[in-house]
This record gives sequence, C-alpha cells and structure tokens, in this order.
Amino acid sequence: MIGLLQRVREARVEIAGEVVGRMDHGLLVLVCAEPADTASTAERFVDKVLKLRVFADGDGRMNRSVVDVGGGLLVVSQFTLAADTRSGNRLGFSAAAPPVQGRALYEEVLRSARARHAPVASGRFGADMQVHLVNDGPVTIPLRIEG
Repeated sequence: MIGLLQRVREARVEIAGEVVGRMDHGLLVLVCAEPADTASTAERFVDKVLKLRVFADGDGRMNRSVVDVGGGLLVVSQFTLAADTRSGNRLGFSAAAPPVQGRALYEEVLRSARARHAPVASGRFGADMQVHLVNDGPVTIPLRIEG
C-alpha cells in the first residue's frame, strides 16, 4: 500500500462543488492499494499513519503523532501514486490494485481508521475530486507498507 501524508492546517474534498469531506489540523492521507495488499496491509497502514511522529512537541521537534495532537484525518483514494514513470512520457498504472480490490481496501483503511481515531473524513473512491489543503510546514511524508 502506498501513501502520501501531508501535515495540514485544514483540508477538504469537493465533488461537483459539494464538500464531501473536511477537517481542520491533522493529516491528509492519499492512499493507493496494490495487488498484493490485503486487509492486514490496510490495518498496518493505518497503524503507521496514527503513530508517525510528524507534529511538533514543545521544543519544536517532530515528536508527536496525529493522535497525540488530537488532529483529524482526511483519507483520499489516489491510484496515481502507483504511476510508473520509468520510461517514456505516458504513465502506467498496472502497479495499482484493480478497481474492485482498490475500493475494498480503501474502505478497509477507512473502517480501521474510524474504529481507532476521530475525526476521520474521506473523499469518494473513483470520483473526480478537488482536494483543497493548507500545508503545515510543509511536511509531506511518503509511506509504503508491503502487502
């Protein structure tokens, strides 16, 4: 499972002008399932997201997790994280899970996150989404959890 985490002051997802997910201070989590991923991979992905120390402590060091600071999560599916850019100029996406599997794993990430943390907002799998965010830092962390 591939993720891209962005520490944000606020973020929201819109579909056709309607806000479908919004949060204040926390992490915007872009997530892409890969063919070898399972429900266990999704659980480990969420565990890592919740425990990563990417927020400042009293000394200004990144030493606190999203749980520690009471931040939110905005989880957005993004199959383009699996883009193959090694040759040519046309992107390949064969490393992303097929849509049925990708949707199921995205929903498993949401289920796991909501069972363990609040607030958790989301985008909509497969939709044409506009993601608005105010980066904090900026801090952007790539994350990969092997299936």
